[in-house]
Amino acid sequence: MVQNVKKVITNNSKPITPQVKPSVKTKGTETHHLEFAFGKENYRLLLIGLGFLLVGYILMIGGGSEDPNVFSDKIFDFQRLTLAPILLIIGFVIEIFAIMKKPKD
Repeated sequence: MVQNVKKVITNNSKPITPQVKPSVKTKGTETHHLEFAFGKENYRLLLIGLGFLLVGYILMIGGGSEDPNVFSDKIFDFQRLTLAPILLIIGFVIEIFAIMKKPKD
């Protein structure tokens, strides 16, 4: 009876294998190449987007007053109010594009 159960299980089930590129045989050894989720271009775009985000956040730093009783107009500079948010939006768009872009085979 145990032999019948083994035959049913092995005949009806398919083995689960990870997605690998075709194997390459060299001198009796077989190697498998696993595929990464992202390609080289995706990682490059991720780093570029991260650079835009980093610069945007750095440009937002500062603008406060040393003395809490004195108001400083530096907080309303073009750099903090306009340029930094634009760089942040560009950075997030690049990050989303880099994640969604399909890598080349």
